[in-house]
Amino acid sequence: MTHEPSPVPRLVARTQEISDPGPLLDLLPVDAPMTWLRRGEGVITWGVAAECRTSGEARFSDASTWWRNVVRVAAVADEVEVPGSGLICLGSFAFADEPGDSVLVIPRVVVGRRGDRFWVTTIGSAAVETPRLETQDAPEPPVNLVFADGALSGAEWEGVVWEAVLHLNAGELDKVVLARDLIATADAPIDVRWPLRRLGSEYEMCWTFHVDGLFGATPELLVRREKGLVTSRVLAGTIRRTGDDEHDLTLAATLARSSKDLEEHEYAVRSVAEALEPYCTSMNVPETPFVLHLPNVMHLATDVAGVAHDSGASVLELAAALHPSAAVGGTPTKLAVEMIAEIEGMDRGRYAGPVGWMNAHGDGEFGIALRSAEIDGARVRLFAGCGIVAGSDPEAELAEAQAKFVPVRDSLAGA
Repeated sequence: MTHEPSPVPRLVARTQEISDPGPLLDLLPVDAPMTWLRRGEGVITWGVAAECRTSGEARFSDASTWWRNVVRVAAVADEVEVPGSGLICLGSFAFADEPGDSVLVIPRVVVGRRGDRFWVTTIGSAAVETPRLETQDAPEPPVNLVFADGALSGAEWEGVVWEAVLHLNAGELDKVVLARDLIATADAPIDVRWPLRRLGSEYEMCWTFHVDGLFGATPELLVRREKGLVTSRVLAGTIRRTGDDEHDLTLAATLARSSKDLEEHEYAVRSVAEALEPYCTSMNVPETPFVLHLPNVMHLATDVAGVAHDSGASVLELAAALHPSAAVGGTPTKLAVEMIAEIEGMDRGRYAGPVGWMNAHGDGEFGIALRSAEIDGARVRLFAGCGIVAGSDPEAELAEAQAKFVPVRDSLAGA
């Protein structure tokens, strides 16, 4: 599928500071809602002022060009001037080059929070009246939700993992990330605000997002660009939590010493550092990861940081340079992505692709669309993936994938 070049609109954006309007997710209406939130901070948006749909290998560059052209002709009045105020867009990009269907959306209304500052931005072809911000009626839960295997059953996916391990043991590559899907179907169209509210509450240390039907709570920040500082959080190496704090501390220590997980993590960190290096004047890459504790799992994590060149690529251009990292593709990445296309048995869509927001200065945040799902009416397609190395056990990897389904799966459940 190809997309015609999106027209470049002449937009007027106006940001005003406001008093605390309450929890942002409670304000979100049903009109094309989008979110990017962590610990209650970030932005919610609704309505569509303009959008750019791109596809294929040039999806990132085409979207970047369109955004630069939009910014060049826009009129922006921003009295707040913090990350997320002013003219912004939200985007979600496909994992693979083909079909590669991706989107940038400029919302009509943005409500944001940064620390103790709050604002509302209106965007349109002319000045838009500032909306009245009100707590919305609570969304209804999905009706009679039923789960079923996606492209492959659990046993079939274990077979795919075993096939990958054979290639890895033969020395063809070092790591490959394999994903599987799960299908949820309800009796009536699902209000995406239902899972968003639950994810935002239960996984507040993650980035709760929704862009054009793709939603989730990702623990992994692909890249942030803010006033010259570039940062990226790398997650690779996972162990499931038991709910027993003392036992979980023991498991965390086991994870931190696991040669299999440390090897997988090292590949991912190296991938990110090498991709960012051409865009930075200096970099800090910690030698030892820390253990990130989430409600359902624990990850090995490393925060990579750098100082951007003065000319400065935008956060979207940095995301394009980083994607796909070893954390979602494998090592060597080109060979791993080819193997994914050959044996995984499904189209990932925008799962594990970059998702996030960007402002008129090229600053912003893009995460990796993990712990995510695509919603289409009464149908939701959930995704989960695992890093496979030579020592991987297919049964253990299936259990890890099942654990990674939990956040979105539970968010869809009834009250």
